[in-house]
Amino acid sequence: MPKRPAPPLSRTRRVTLAGAFGFTRLIVELGVLSSFAFSLALFVAAIAQAYVTIRAALGDLGEAHTTKTLIVAAVEQADTLLVGVALLIISFGLQALFVGRVQNVPRWLHIDSFDDLKQKLIGIVIVALSVNFFSVALEWKGGSDILVYGAAIAAVILSVGAYSVILSRQGHRPDAPDDQHAEP
Repeated sequence: MPKRPAPPLSRTRRVTLAGAFGFTRLIVELGVLSSFAFSLALFVAAIAQAYVTIRAALGDLGEAHTTKTLIVAAVEQADTLLVGVALLIISFGLQALFVGRVQNVPRWLHIDSFDDLKQKLIGIVIVALSVNFFSVALEWKGGSDILVYGAAIAAVILSVGAYSVILSRQGHRPDAPDDQHAEP
């Protein structure tokens, strides 16, 4: 027996659903703003820390420990900036997916799907983990504790990398042109 089509929604029900979806967009927009605020705060913190570190190092230039201090601070700043960039990409991505595309951003920052957002974040996470390990390695005093830390980071990078490969093999490539998936 063929199924009968569902009756159309009443006007009241449509208005209620529209209001619920509108509220959801507001909640997402608050998430976008908070992600953007954290990103901005991390950028400002990295800049302030660079200023403080460089200013302190200027008095000790030529000392053996000063160069290592500057290198460690630079790597830690890079790690902070990468997390800030990840939050900025999350902010732009959620804005594009739920509210509307942000104008005047580079093409590589256009996000058309959750898979786009995931792929962009995967790359940043892998680089941030690598930079974090490099920072720890610079301050390493010896012992086997760094091997466990390095193995843990390597396991995360390998699993995230495998996930990225699986996504790309399923046809979810953010860098593929839109017309590649169109049927001839």
